[in-house]
Amino acid sequence: MRQFTAVVNPTAGGSTGAAALLALARLLREAGADLHTQYSRNLAHARELARDAGRRGRVVLAVGGDGIAGGIGGALSGTGAILGLVPAGRGNDFARALGLPADPAALARILLHNAPRPVDTIEVRSAVHHRTVVLGSVYAGVDALANRHANRSRLLRGSASYYAGGLRAVTGWRAARYRVTVDGEEHTHTGYTVVAANSGYYGSGRVIAPRARVDDGVLEIVMIADASRLLFFSLMNDLRTGTHVHRPQVRILRGREIRILADRDVPYGADGEVEAVLPVTLRVLPGALHVLR
Repeated sequence: MRQFTAVVNPTAGGSTGAAALLALARLLREAGADLHTQYSRNLAHARELARDAGRRGRVVLAVGGDGIAGGIGGALSGTGAILGLVPAGRGNDFARALGLPADPAALARILLHNAPRPVDTIEVRSAVHHRTVVLGSVYAGVDALANRHANRSRLLRGSASYYAGGLRAVTGWRAARYRVTVDGEEHTHTGYTVVAANSGYYGSGRVIAPRARVDDGVLEIVMIADASRLLFFSLMNDLRTGTHVHRPQVRILRGREIRILADRDVPYGADGEVEAVLPVTLRVLPGALHVLR
C-alpha cells in the first residue's frame, strides 16, 4: 500500500487547501494507505518538505493550486519521486491538463491504484533565479502582470480574479519588442506576450496552447502580437475554446530550448507565480517527473 505525504498550501484558493484534503484523506486511510500531512510556510518550504518525503520513498501530494503544484513538481523533477495532485487553488491548470477529477472518490482511486506516468518539466534559468524547474507554462508579458494582480485580489477567486487582473493589466500595457530564440533560431515579435507552454491551460482554464502535451518532449511557444485593445479582448475571449490560434495576431512555434528577451523589464511568471523580469532561458526536460494520473 502506498505511503503519502500531503504538502498543503494553507492559503490556496482562499484557504480551501486543507478543506480539500479532508474527504480525500479519509478515503485514502480507509483504504489502508499511510498519510502524513504537512503545512508549508511558503513555496521554498513546500519544496523542502517534498524533497524530504520523496527521499524517504513516499508519494508526495501537492495540495493547492498551480503555484504549489509547480513548486513541488519542480523540486521532485529528476529525482524519481512520485507526485500526486490535489487541486485546491484558483486555477488548477496542470491538474486540468492531466484530466484529474474534482470528485474525492475518483481522485482517491487514481492515487491509490494508478501507475505513475512520466511527464515533462520546464527548466527555467535567469540572472535572478539561477535555476528552477516548473510544470505548466512560463509566460512573459501582460499575462504575468495580470496574474500578479489576480494573486493580490482578496475579493475575487478563480476565473473572475484573472479576468479582473487582465483588464487592469491590459489598460496600461504598451507593446513590448521581444527577441525569441527557439532551438537556435531567432524570431522578432512585438506585442502582448510570449508563452512557453508544456500544459495547454493557463489563467484558470484558458486554452492558451491547444496542441500542447505534457509528455511530448517539446514546448508550444505562443506569441500574441500587438493589436487594438478591443481586438485583444476579443482574442482573449477566444482563449475559452482555443480558437485564438486561428487569428493572424497569434503565432505558434515548437521547440525544446527557448530564450526570451525584450526591450524593457517585461515581467515573466511561471505556474501562477510571478518570478522576475526578462531575459529568461527555458529548456524542456522530457519525462523528468513521475505523476499519478
